[in-house]
Amino acid sequence: MNTPKTINDIKMKKSIFLLSALFLIIACKNTKKTNTTTAKYEVVKNDKTQRLDSVYSAHFERNEFNGNVLVAEKGKVIFQKSYGIANQKTNEKLNIETSFELASVSKQFTAMGIVQLQKDGKLSYNDPISKYIPELKHYSGVTIKNLLIHTGGLPDYMNIMEDNWDKSKIATNEDVIKIFAKLKPKKEFEPNQKYSYSNTGYLILGTIIERVSGKSFEDYLKEKIFEPLEMDNSFVYRRRYNPKKINNYALGYIYSDSLKRNIVPDESPEDSKVIYLDGIVGDGMVNSNLKDLYKWDRALYGNELVNNENKKLIFSSYPTENKEETGYGFGWFVRNDSLYGKRVLHTGRWAGYLTIIERHLDTDKTIIQLINIENKITTSPAKYARKILYDQPIEKSFELPEEVLKKYVGTYIWDGRESEITFEFGRLWDSGQFELKPITETEFSIIGFRPEVTFKFNIDNEDVVNGYRLQQKETGLDRTYVRKK
Repeated sequence: MNTPKTINDIKMKKSIFLLSALFLIIACKNTKKTNTTTAKYEVVKNDKTQRLDSVYSAHFERNEFNGNVLVAEKGKVIFQKSYGIANQKTNEKLNIETSFELASVSKQFTAMGIVQLQKDGKLSYNDPISKYIPELKHYSGVTIKNLLIHTGGLPDYMNIMEDNWDKSKIATNEDVIKIFAKLKPKKEFEPNQKYSYSNTGYLILGTIIERVSGKSFEDYLKEKIFEPLEMDNSFVYRRRYNPKKINNYALGYIYSDSLKRNIVPDESPEDSKVIYLDGIVGDGMVNSNLKDLYKWDRALYGNELVNNENKKLIFSSYPTENKEETGYGFGWFVRNDSLYGKRVLHTGRWAGYLTIIERHLDTDKTIIQLINIENKITTSPAKYARKILYDQPIEKSFELPEEVLKKYVGTYIWDGRESEITFEFGRLWDSGQFELKPITETEFSIIGFRPEVTFKFNIDNEDVVNGYRLQQKETGLDRTYVRKK
């Protein structure tokens, strides 16, 4: 990322970052039971339980979190709770069995399907993708393993479809492959040269599962993963492409700045991609709930789906040809550090859903978090859950009362250019885009930017705000804005 040198550059960067990543058949029960898939689910409370509830409750009360959370250690659930609404139209509340769209957390199920097919001798990780999708033979050298670990170099299909697809229709995997076969967009780099997270790669893996198994992606996951693990509320669901009635389902919402309320993305013209890309599987479209994802977590410690050799491959990080670690296994990010040990995790973001599953392999700790409302202040408390699991302190943030914050609201001018300081969601914002975090009563910083950008408000002896100084010291940015009368 290039260092932003002006506030406009910062806004442009922020806008780019806000662009992201991409889900009924209810699985029938299988009479086969195992110790891993039927792991004890009673909640065992300990001193961490209250700390977790305190953190999540505080985020919910500040409108920063609407969703479900489960935290477990050593095979025991120590905390699970639902916070907020599942459907604003019906006023249905979330509960721990509510199903959510998983977005990119779906990738670990796609990867598992590929691993199972390899284990059964039906494909090889080193097979070129053209062996199963001859329409893409022009992408020479790209293997199944490249797609699993994001080193294939294929261009992003969402951008291709944005420019070349009739958006009155809902696209499927086969439609995307036909577009790629026709247009032959160039690879961004040669296979194995770099790591670049690729939704295209997992779309293709989803199609390979279908062509090799002779089953739909939906049916394959149901028969080979969800039914064996008794994940009764896990399914592939494309609610716009193939609408169905699903009980106890969390709709995904985004916040509309113009309407000043939460809406489903279908109501926003800027988010039309959630409609016309709704037929795609492989990189997303798996739906599940807390209980099923916890069954999945426990099963991954056992051997019902795959063996230890397979799991070693799944949870390893792979280097590029330049010996740079990708930090990615087969459908999982892989992290190692001195405190937490080896962690494997994945996040997802799509159409109002923000999801995460994080597994600490060395200490057997698990965090599962499902969010279904995304707005400007939505926060993932998972990082605090991690601290609590390891008995670490959580730093209390500096806060100011609303009456203090509101006195800074207004229009400010520098060199003939106007900038608005606004108040929304109980916070200050620069031009409605960037949250200002209080450091002292008069000094603020923009959340999430490095190098740090600070706002220092000037107040006269009569407690009147007459301007602010904007600085980014590392880049030399230094401007004084005067409040418009």
